Amino acid sequence: MTVWAIVPVKPLRRGKSRLKEVLTEDERTSLNRCLLVNTLEVIAKVPEIEHTLVVSRDPQALAIAREHGARTVQEQGAPQLNLALTRATMVAISHAVMGALVLPADLPLITAEDIKELVSRSGRPPVVVISPDRHRRGTNALLVSPAGKIIYTFGVGSFERHCNLARKQGARLEICELPNLALDVDIPEDLDMVRNELDGLNAFDCTQLEWIEI
Repeated sequence: MTVWAIVPVKPLRRGKSRLKEVLTEDERTSLNRCLLVNTLEVIAKVPEIEHTLVVSRDPQALAIAREHGARTVQEQGAPQLNLALTRATMVAISHAVMGALVLPADLPLITAEDIKELVSRSGRPPVVVISPDRHRRGTNALLVSPAGKIIYTFGVGSFERHCNLARKQGARLEICELPNLALDVDIPEDLDMVRNELDGLNAFDCTQLEWIEI
């Protein structure tokens, strides 16, 4: 089955604003850049993913994506994540893709094995594979096959909404709880948890794929 990964990316200098009490703007920008690079490099290790499509309004993020072999979609109009993802999905569908895997770029612990597990659950379409956040409120990964089978409804409470949409559309629902995908970085508490997972160090070096102090 042909699967594309779709990675939405906020402007690098604006993302992670809720970390402003513990990281400067430059540090947040560096963190966002490194998280994006890490995500792209991990996806590239998964042969089951044919292409990666990055959607963003940030020219710098799109340039980084192209440097790592990803295709890009320029987000237009007022910022609206679900509309941007829908547009990216339509691009994928135009290339006869079967499944679309939405992966946010703020999952610092993500591994190729995690992505392979998600894809392995999608063998009998129609299917919706969901990996929730650690609170089981948000959606930290969403694979839909065939692509476009359900609408996107990311945001607070999206895990339950995506589950309900899958059932309503008659798709097989696979809830895939993976510890590495459960932790995204939004607030200082999340950053502390990531630091603890990675030996207490402070920031991510996207070239060496190691955490270093900033």
